[in-house]
Amino acid sequence: MVSTLTSKGQLTIPKSIRKRFKLHRGDKIEFIIDREGAIRLVPVKSSVKELKGMVPPSNKKVSLEDMQNAIECEGKKI
Repeated sequence: MVSTLTSKGQLTIPKSIRKRFKLHRGDKIEFIIDREGAIRLVPVKSSVKELKGMVPPSNKKVSLEDMQNAIECEGKKI
């Protein structure tokens, strides 16, 4: 597929590509230049909402005191 660069430096991503990668207005695209000098366009999908449900909830209850102790222990390692 070919796209033409406009006078403002903009490209139109072909509809089939936008559909395949579920790209919408406002989405971010990262440009990566590899060792051979080729340019790769990589969709940046980093919404916090996408992380929901990735880690199952813990059955273990942690008290505020336990959290504070863990924080203090980490601080001593630095």
